[in-house]
Amino acid sequence: MSQQVSAVVARSKGAPVSLETIVVPDPGPGEALVRIEACGVCHTDLHYREGGISDDFPFLLGHEAAGVVEAVGDGVTDVAPGDFVILNWRAVCGQCRACRRGRPWYCFDTHNARQRMTLTDGTELSPALGIGAFAEKTLVAAGQCTKVDPAASAAVAGLLGCGVMAGIGAAINTGGVGRGDSVAVIGCGGVGGAAIVGAKLAGAAKVIAVDIDARKLATAEKLGATHTVNSRETEVADAVRELTGGFGADVVIEAVGRPETYRQAFYARDLAGTVVLVGVPTPEMKLELPLLDVFGRGGALKSSWYGDCLPSRDFPMLIDLHLQGRLDLDAFVTETIALDEVEKAFERMHHGDVLRSVVVL
Repeated sequence: MSQQVSAVVARSKGAPVSLETIVVPDPGPGEALVRIEACGVCHTDLHYREGGISDDFPFLLGHEAAGVVEAVGDGVTDVAPGDFVILNWRAVCGQCRACRRGRPWYCFDTHNARQRMTLTDGTELSPALGIGAFAEKTLVAAGQCTKVDPAASAAVAGLLGCGVMAGIGAAINTGGVGRGDSVAVIGCGGVGGAAIVGAKLAGAAKVIAVDIDARKLATAEKLGATHTVNSRETEVADAVRELTGGFGADVVIEAVGRPETYRQAFYARDLAGTVVLVGVPTPEMKLELPLLDVFGRGGALKSSWYGDCLPSRDFPMLIDLHLQGRLDLDAFVTETIALDEVEKAFERMHHGDVLRSVVVL
């Protein structure tokens, strides 16, 4: 039997979000019903509200979440009612060409719930990243649920569902940061801050934080940056080379998603170094680089999808590191808020006042 719950909905482009009653169906085959305990307010949710992802309004926002499985549909064996889970938006299929080649983190046919949640008038909702977790309960594909140690707080565990995983994974999985490497991170919001933490976890000797906001640079130092560069005041590539013996960083992680910051990343890396783009561009953005410079510098230019993570592998491991005191996920939670305060959280995000606001239900 379907249930009615409260949820945050974006009805039209640019309009303030509203708290609505939605209808959540019982889980069908391969699906799970999850009671949400906490959900981070991610910049991607704001992109949805602004129409930057698609125009498939109304959207059920929220995707960076943790909660407890309440019910599962036929054929579900990996999770069961009562399991504490982190939700992910790349539930691998196991059958596509990437999965068959042993690269499931690139899965090209990830799963979402087949049934749609609706408004009370029957209008179908588009769940953000196939999740829709600014809600008391949500319906997802069972593969989107990753069971983790329930000793972790939902407010911090949920952050692995998107931004923190994207940043840590950009450093460790995509960038391949190793012991003794030099790393520069351009853009020190939630994802960039997590990339700094990831570089530190991987054993980088030098982690250079780059941003235009002195507050974010101060936070970056607390997260493990060894040096900071204010790009309002200093040319980035010159500053990074000066801090790396004149060479440039081994790995440069671009966590903004703009052509001008990507160019900074490209020229701030060492010869044969790696650039990782984890910031999300908007559709109209274009990049122009001299092809001879691309050829002449060698190395690798990579994009990081969700930190190239495999949730079943990475989420439990990172939660274990957190519980051991080796990964301070609490450092990313600036504030906890109620479900009806998401719009205010978007405003604070615009002003750069938070790493993460987290809705706690």
